[in-house]
Amino acid sequence: MECTMENSKAEPTVRSEKKNVLIVNTDTGGHAVIGFYFAKELLSSGHDVTVFTVGDEDSAKMKKPPFNRFSEIVNGGGKTVWGDTSEIGKILNGGGAFDTVLDKQRQRFGCCKDPVKSDAGHVGVEQYVSEAFPIWSSFRPQYMIGSGNNKDCEEWFFDRIVRGRAVPIPGPGLQLTNIAHVRDLSSMLFLAVENSQAANGKIFNCVSNRAVTLDGFAKLCARAAGLPVEIVHYDPKALGIDPRKAFPFRITHFYAEPRAATEILQWSSTTNLPEDLKERYEEYVKIGRDKKEINFELDDKILAAAL
Repeated sequence: MECTMENSKAEPTVRSEKKNVLIVNTDTGGHAVIGFYFAKELLSSGHDVTVFTVGDEDSAKMKKPPFNRFSEIVNGGGKTVWGDTSEIGKILNGGGAFDTVLDKQRQRFGCCKDPVKSDAGHVGVEQYVSEAFPIWSSFRPQYMIGSGNNKDCEEWFFDRIVRGRAVPIPGPGLQLTNIAHVRDLSSMLFLAVENSQAANGKIFNCVSNRAVTLDGFAKLCARAAGLPVEIVHYDPKALGIDPRKAFPFRITHFYAEPRAATEILQWSSTTNLPEDLKERYEEYVKIGRDKKEINFELDDKILAAAL
């Protein structure tokens, strides 16, 4: 996933100047939750915000987080609209000129520890915005947690831990990944709006400042729930299992560091996984997911072959 920030003004804006910001939101929780937090942070600092969400306001997706919490944006003085991106000009007619646009591109990219492939989708996006806009920044998030995210992350682990089931993890479990609280991702974007000149032309890894192993994350989820955890490792290739269907994370090292954000934007991470996961577990129980019927058919197949 990639978030690209474009500024329509030809000259850099002054820090803390009130801006009119457009957030183009996708209709999936993993992307949209960033826009939700970002909108609220901008509004609390006095900026004008319009959130344009791709899709139909009356669709079933809009009854799920974070969309069912968009009233918080409206109550904060923001605007929310829905529609097709091909008609965005007509839909937003009368909204005035926007100083800043956050456009979340659904592009896939590889591990940031390796050189970025020149044919990767987000590279083309970054090349385009660098030519089309005088002021722009690009942000590359990885995995995230936080209230309002309806894309399974920690919930996948909680589903198994609270039911006393083993947690099947592909590979040795030592693979490193990066999991940030969405408020960290929002705060990084916010600093780029406030410091558009410093952020101009830069690419930022929108991540926390610490990595965690897959086994380590499972243990942190268990600690948050106050329950024990049994971890079972398996070789997906040997079992003929597609890990993308059996596990919520990539099964190779997938992490980066936020050096550009800390040095250029003076950003600092507030992610504290042990404490953040306690908050997430409380919400998990509050919404009743611990009692929900879950299909563990694929888990059972893996465990039967691995044990």
